[in-house]
Amino acid sequence: MKQVGFFQSIRLKFIIIITLLLLFPIQVIGAYFSQQLETKLKENFEESITNNVDILNIQLEQAFSKERTEDGQTLEEEVQSILSDFNADNITELLVINSNMRVIGATEDTDQSKVGKRLPLPEIQRTLMLGGAEPDTKVNQQGHRIMVRTYPIYQEKNNQDKENVEQQDVVVGVIYIKASLEGVYGQLQDINRIFANGTFLGVSISVLLGIVIARTITKPITEMRKHAKIMGAGDFSQKVNVYGQDEIGQLAVSFNELNDKLKISQATTEGERRKLSSVLSNMTEGVMATDHTGAIILMNEPASRLLGKEIEDVQGESLLNVLSINDRLDNITDLHDKESIIIDFSEGDQQLLLKASFTVVQYEMEEMNGYITVLSDVTEQEKIERERREFVANVSHELRTPLTTMKSYLETLTEGAWQDKEIAPRFLDVTQNETERMIRLVNDLLQLSKMDNKDYKLHKEKVNFIGFFRTVAERFEINQDDHIHFEHHLPDKEVIVWIDKDKMTQVLDNIISNAIKYSPEGGTITFHLEVKKQQQKLHISISDEGVGIPKEKLEKIFERFYRVDRARSRNLGGTGLGLAISREMIDAHGGEIWADSKEGEGTKVTFTLPLLKQPQGDEE
Repeated sequence: MKQVGFFQSIRLKFIIIITLLLLFPIQVIGAYFSQQLETKLKENFEESITNNVDILNIQLEQAFSKERTEDGQTLEEEVQSILSDFNADNITELLVINSNMRVIGATEDTDQSKVGKRLPLPEIQRTLMLGGAEPDTKVNQQGHRIMVRTYPIYQEKNNQDKENVEQQDVVVGVIYIKASLEGVYGQLQDINRIFANGTFLGVSISVLLGIVIARTITKPITEMRKHAKIMGAGDFSQKVNVYGQDEIGQLAVSFNELNDKLKISQATTEGERRKLSSVLSNMTEGVMATDHTGAIILMNEPASRLLGKEIEDVQGESLLNVLSINDRLDNITDLHDKESIIIDFSEGDQQLLLKASFTVVQYEMEEMNGYITVLSDVTEQEKIERERREFVANVSHELRTPLTTMKSYLETLTEGAWQDKEIAPRFLDVTQNETERMIRLVNDLLQLSKMDNKDYKLHKEKVNFIGFFRTVAERFEINQDDHIHFEHHLPDKEVIVWIDKDKMTQVLDNIISNAIKYSPEGGTITFHLEVKKQQQKLHISISDEGVGIPKEKLEKIFERFYRVDRARSRNLGGTGLGLAISREMIDAHGGEIWADSKEGEGTKVTFTLPLLKQPQGDEE
């Protein structure tokens, strides 16, 4: 699990939240306080200026209202005298202007060069016309903020109209002042600095408190995270500490309860997994499991052996691709309609047929979760089934041919041909031959049926095979006259074997009969016996000079009803079971049988028998 950095941790988030919760209201309060303080300080400053000017205004109104004589003090002199006694620390410039907007007086701190000059400023004009103007804040050339204010100077004037006397104040002058606001803003700046320092101190303390509080909250969570990592590794032996009864404490208690339940569940799951693993490992059938998309997630050893692929090679691969059934199924969901499929995995001469059975795995809500595929090797079953079908077809064919012939001849005889002395004997002779052929076929089938029976036993006895073989071969030599020649390559000494004489006679009859049937006129049949002392076996071979057998068909001549040349074999009266019976009998004696041949050069059939090692009873 990746380590959580400080900048991604919940601790930092707690600290930021606590800081913001404290800083936001402080900033709102500070902004509101600063705004209100600025307004209040400016109002107090303006009120202080106004109070000082009000006294001056009274004196100037009196001066403007006084009647002047030629030898008396002029208005300008009296105004200047009044201004010389006026003192206001915050006023940087004070001018007295008459109705003609001419400066008639100025304080000592004011530029005296302005006295006597007209000052047609908008605020002065507005005051002369309207009798008053609102204060205005400006910035001078030095960058200092100043307050500009005009105050009207009134003079009383009496107008008499008939019986009514109306008194009207007339603006006869203006007091024009400039006052520096830097002192006000300096105080405001000092107060804001104090407030900022207090805010910084409060935020710092809140951050420290936030760290402490966040630690008390995140410590149990961090422990639960570490413990969850340990649980993920399969260790359920540890528990987290419970630090209180609050929500986090209750979470820790629930976490420990979850740990106990997971421990029990994991033990149960592990037990079931081991059972399943044991079942899968000991199954002879291959088993594969997939997810809902058809991707393989599990495969046991038998399945790996049948497919010739390791689980690492197929894990995550599509089941349809691994089984090579994409041409049969377009999508994995098509398996819903398939119970089983026979798949051919044969390569060259190596035949392999697998039967794949599919089962859908579902959740409790009947939602499809995946598929279970069971693979069975049905190569032998399919081979047996195919041989059974071929056997039935061959038996039916072999029986039908003579029966059809007999039926045709008998129908002809029944229709009156039995009275014909030339046709009737010939037809009866054919019918008898076909009957004997069917009898031979049935006897051979019965012989094979007995040998297929597990309870079948051979009646063995100790036999000198050289003398036994000569006796069997002489029967065929007497009947052949000079049409076929026989050559013997036999040992002079006795060779003792343990055999069933009747069954071995039947084997030799079948092999020698075939050699005679397929030998040309004047051909030679060679009998060869050789003792292999090292292998403790006797090799018997019978060779002819017939048409031979193609190489690709040699292995099949010992199968039931197999004929290299069906038409010729049937004309020669064979049932197609002779060599099959011979192989079964040789196998029962513990030997082997095979054939070597080249087309046009003849065929050699060889079989082996184990030599007698020690005396045994007459039967087994």
